[in-house]
Amino acid sequence: MKNNIIEGILVVVGLIIIVALLFGLPLQILWNLLMPELFNLPYISFWQACGLNLIAGILFRSNVTIKNKN
Repeated sequence: MKNNIIEGILVVVGLIIIVALLFGLPLQILWNLLMPELFNLPYISFWQACGLNLIAGILFRSNVTIKNKN
């Protein structure tokens, strides 16, 4: 029983790390390739890219629901 809980926690932590890499790393690479050259902005770190991704997700999330009028 205790072993299953520990395995579940490890799986969740592993998935969080994988998701952070999948979303943070491409943003960091694209930012560092484009923004300093185009707009003279500074380079960003991986954790800054993850933070930007989180902020963009909060700000630009769509909460529109379509209701059926039947």
